[in-house]
Amino acid sequence: MGKVTGFLEVPRQGPQYRPVAVRLRDWREVYVSQSDEDIAAQGSRCMDCGIPFCMQGCPLGNRIPTFNDAAYHLHWEHAAEQLFATNNFPEFTGRLCPAPCESACVLGINSDPVTIERLEYEVAEHAFAHGAAVSSTTPRESGKRVAVVGSGPAGLAAAAQLRSVGHAVSVFERSDAIGGLLRYGIPEFKMEKRILDRRLEVMRESGVTFFPGVTIGADGTPLAQLEAEFDAVLLAVGSTRPRLIPVPGADLDGIYPAMTFLEASNRAVNTESQPTLSAAGCHVVILGGGDTGADCLGTVHRQGAASVVQIEIMDRPPDTRAAGEPWPTMPRLYKTTSAHAEGGERRFSSETLEFRGAGVVESLVLIDHQSGESLELPVDLVLIAAGFVGPEVEALGVSGESQLTPQATLLVDDSWRVQGVENDEALFACGDAVRGQSLIVWAIAEGRSAAAAIDGFLLARDSPLASPVEPYALSW
Repeated sequence: MGKVTGFLEVPRQGPQYRPVAVRLRDWREVYVSQSDEDIAAQGSRCMDCGIPFCMQGCPLGNRIPTFNDAAYHLHWEHAAEQLFATNNFPEFTGRLCPAPCESACVLGINSDPVTIERLEYEVAEHAFAHGAAVSSTTPRESGKRVAVVGSGPAGLAAAAQLRSVGHAVSVFERSDAIGGLLRYGIPEFKMEKRILDRRLEVMRESGVTFFPGVTIGADGTPLAQLEAEFDAVLLAVGSTRPRLIPVPGADLDGIYPAMTFLEASNRAVNTESQPTLSAAGCHVVILGGGDTGADCLGTVHRQGAASVVQIEIMDRPPDTRAAGEPWPTMPRLYKTTSAHAEGGERRFSSETLEFRGAGVVESLVLIDHQSGESLELPVDLVLIAAGFVGPEVEALGVSGESQLTPQATLLVDDSWRVQGVENDEALFACGDAVRGQSLIVWAIAEGRSAAAAIDGFLLARDSPLASPVEPYALSW
C-alpha cells in the first residue's frame, strides 16, 4: 500500500449532495462530482489490513484493497482491470448497492469505513470515460446457444459472462425495454438510464441479442419452445409479486404497489411525458421503510406531493451496531438517504389497521405500538413498499411442489439447475427468482455463478472428460 498511514490522516468523505432546492427541480443524480485528488485521498484510507474482510463481505469477492490502492495512485486502468475482473457492472453497484463490503471493512471496527462503494463508482466511470476495457470478450465461438429469460442484473450478468466465453446469448424480456427493475424500478435520481443504456450498448457490441416485449410462458412463447431451440435456458425472472397489506379497505382506489407507481414515473421521465400515476398535490403515505420506500419518497417529492409520511412497522433501527449484529456482519442501522433529507415524515413501530374511503382511499388508520395510540391519517395516495413474495412462475410451468421452496422461490441444485426436471434438461435459474428479494450485488454474483455452471454443463455434454465447473465460482 502506498499510504500506510492514510487511515490515520484522512477522514472519510463521500461526495456532496446537490442542494435540495436544486435537485428537486430535476431528475438527475443527486451527487456532485469529486475531484481525482479527493478520490485518491479516500483510496489512501484503505489500511493494508492483512485479511481484507471487505472482500468476504462482498458477494462478488471484489478485489477491493487492490483497486483502492490503484485509485490512490491514480492508476485508473489497473484499478478498472481489477474491478471488472469480478464485477460485470460496477457502474450499477457503485450507485445502487448498500455496500456490505463497507460493513465488513476492518477500519470500521473503531472508525469510519473506507468509501468503497464510491471508489468503485469512480473507477468504473473513469474506465468508460478513458476507453479502458469494461467487458471481457473472446474470438472463439462455442457453437452453443443460451436463452436468458429476464433482463435484470442477474440475467444481464449471466448473459455477459456466457458471451465472454463464446456462447451465443439471447435475452428475452417481457417489458417493452431491456433492464428489468434497473429500467423501471430505479428512479432516475439514483441512476440515470443513460448509464444502463451505455452498458446495454457494450453488450450488444459483444454479440448479445436482446428481445424486449417477448413474454415467455402460457401467454406468449412457451418455455418448451425455448428449451427446444437453445442448448440451455436460464430463468432470471426476479421476485416480482408484491407483498400487499390485507386489511379492510385494501381494495379502494388510490392504493398501489410501489413498483406500479415507480414504473409509471420512470416511463414518464424517460419519455418526457405526464405520468399515468402521479403524486402531484396528493397527501401520500408510503408503507415500508426500506430502499423501495425511499425511492418512492424521492419520487413523490419531485412530483410535487402536498405531504408525505413514510411508515415502518418495525422499530426505529439503532444509530450504531447492536450487540447481536457484530462486525463484520451487515447491521440494520438507522439510515438517512438523499430522499429523506428532502423532506417528509417518518414513523416507526406503526401498523396499518384499515383504509377508509368511499370508493377511493381517504384516510388510513394505524396503531403506534410504542404508545398504543390509534391514529387516522388523511391520504389521497397509498404506496405499498413492503417487499416481494416470490417470482411469477406459474405461467412458465415450473411451479410444481418439487420445483419450489417453502418461500415460493425456484428450487435449484448446486449447479443452478431447476429441480423437478428431466436429467438431461438444461433449465437453470438464478437471482431473486431463487434467492428471493435481495441485493443487486447478490443478483450479479448469482448470475455469474449460474453462467459458470451453464458453461460447465455445456462442456460436459460435449465431452465426458470435461472438467467440472465449481457451481459458485464467481470469476472465470
